Amino acid sequence: MNWLVAGSGFGIALGLIAAIGAQNAHVLRQGLAGRQVPVTVAICIIWDTVLMASGVYGMGTIATIWPPFEWITRIGGAIFLIGYGGLCFRSALKNQALGIEGQVIESFWPALVSILAVTLLNPHVYLDTLVFIGGIGAQYGEDDRLSFTVGAVSASWVWFVVLGYGARLLGPTFENPKAWTVLDIGIGILMWSIALTLLF
Repeated sequence: MNWLVAGSGFGIALGLIAAIGAQNAHVLRQGLAGRQVPVTVAICIIWDTVLMASGVYGMGTIATIWPPFEWITRIGGAIFLIGYGGLCFRSALKNQALGIEGQVIESFWPALVSILAVTLLNPHVYLDTLVFIGGIGAQYGEDDRLSFTVGAVSASWVWFVVLGYGARLLGPTFENPKAWTVLDIGIGILMWSIALTLLF
């Protein structure tokens, strides 16, 4: 296990997952209410795990067949991270919080259908996991590819478990725009740092 590569995967994935969005708002809302948290969190992390692993190894197969693809994904990944970091800094200036308005789902089957819809119908889920994480992970060799995937998947598990089960403790923090400003700035710096490592 290459812990440096795993840390890179963890940081990139966490930066993408932590962005304000419908999926995070839904998980936080269910967590604050204490309703159907296990199924809500489980669907998020299982789907992320499948998509991230598919993205990294699918893109990695392409890189093996066509070696220039590694260079393309490395440069493309760095450009994406620089752009994403810039968006994080811009988001920090907006000083916005995670909105959690909406209906709490009480029963198991409606909760399952709801989180599946929020997850599977969100195009950003596929872009983030299959394309961006997959493309960046594909630049590594076979051994490091596993380390990167483990790191990226771990970020998903940590984030959604903390968001779902820690919602009642962290609720005031998530509703505080200043907390998200700090988070956005931190993610922006992390994204730019990882972009530099990809380039140099």
